[in-house]
Amino acid sequence: MRPILLVEDKDSLRAMLRHALEAQGHAVIEARDQAEAAQALRSTPPDVVLSDLRLPDGDGLGVLRASKELDPELPVIVMTAFGSIQDAVAAMKEGALDFLAKPVDPDHLLLLVERALAQRRLATENILLKEELAQRRGAPQIVGDDAKLKQVTLALHRAAATDTTVLLEGESGTGKELFARALHALSPRADGPFVAINCAAIPETLLETELFGHEKGAFTGASARKPGKFELAHRGTLFLDEIGDLPLLLQAKILRALEEKRFERVGGTSPIQVDVRVVAATNRNLKAAVAARQYREDLYFRLSVFPITIPPLRDRSEDIPKLARYFIEKYCRDLNKKALALSLAAEQEMRAYPWPGNVRELQNCIERAVILAEGETIHPHHLHLSFRGAPAPTLTEADASPWSKIDLSGTLADATRRTVAEVERRKLEQALKEGGNPGRAAELLQISFKALVVKLREHGIES
Repeated sequence: MRPILLVEDKDSLRAMLRHALEAQGHAVIEARDQAEAAQALRSTPPDVVLSDLRLPDGDGLGVLRASKELDPELPVIVMTAFGSIQDAVAAMKEGALDFLAKPVDPDHLLLLVERALAQRRLATENILLKEELAQRRGAPQIVGDDAKLKQVTLALHRAAATDTTVLLEGESGTGKELFARALHALSPRADGPFVAINCAAIPETLLETELFGHEKGAFTGASARKPGKFELAHRGTLFLDEIGDLPLLLQAKILRALEEKRFERVGGTSPIQVDVRVVAATNRNLKAAVAARQYREDLYFRLSVFPITIPPLRDRSEDIPKLARYFIEKYCRDLNKKALALSLAAEQEMRAYPWPGNVRELQNCIERAVILAEGETIHPHHLHLSFRGAPAPTLTEADASPWSKIDLSGTLADATRRTVAEVERRKLEQALKEGGNPGRAAELLQISFKALVVKLREHGIES
């Protein structure tokens, strides 16, 4: 059982409240101000936070926000002077569970704490039951204990209960489709279809018919009516992967389908109504694309109603050994090999590696290591990690002030568009030089081959 965090600057009142809580068997950690409370939240995450609204350094609202940033479901009870009830109401609007008027009645305090703990237990049990049910329905398992990953999981649970559009953001290989499938399995639509389409993997000329379908005779070769992904996902979830690579001409039609839940097939005139929950994913910075006028602003706002950012593997390095062992067990089972252990040296090398390809790269690395391992242990040489590159070049005096080389004339949009375009051009040329061929360059840039070809054409770069 986790402790209760008590934030109160008056020593006598803090001591009285601590004794009342400890007499009922609760563990208590204390803080005198917002800074101490923030440190305590990070070092020992509590089950309940009890905080005065008026503090000498910071205030109770700051403690509330820090608590909700750590864990959106963490119950917070605020204390305030009798004449400052409006402050308590403001705190409750920001997510506080309840408030106590001073002078504090210990019996009332204990009642609120027990209520908060009961709510906490119910929320945890609800999450566990949902996850168990999702697993039984075949939902993918999300492996890891990192705090950032837990925040993503909590956000998934909150979004799953609604029909709002979710935008999954993160680098290539972080597992965006896995999270999309988990969200679907946790939602009331779990018994409906989960339909996925990669917007970057389909040629632009075919993408519209893949999304919206076509009527017989709509174009040469359309010998029969074909339903599109929107239609197939009726009463389920449609996963639009690499939504950042949508061509501009299609973006308007996607926006209309999202807003009105209806569309026409290619070559058709009758609108088709669908009941679809959309989850989109991208590894691009859509805000920058909007600023560079490469992406519709209205579509971006429609997609990012509930954004969830999936952390890269390098930002949750403590999960690397757990993920590695999970994949070792999986591939030993799939390949009918006896169980393999991960050596300490291999684990240390994996922790030191930056994993630019994220979980996908780790998974491929472990599959290869399981195949190569001949004994009972996976050693560093089985991993083939080549991360010890040359040191970064030293900046020259001319390089030290790059802003002098940037054309900042015109409007903000003009300057942003020119700068983004120049950065893209230089990055593309660098990737082609380092990769040696377009396929490897696309991998280094973590974009699809099709997206690379489009970018090269835009910038007039020969591949």
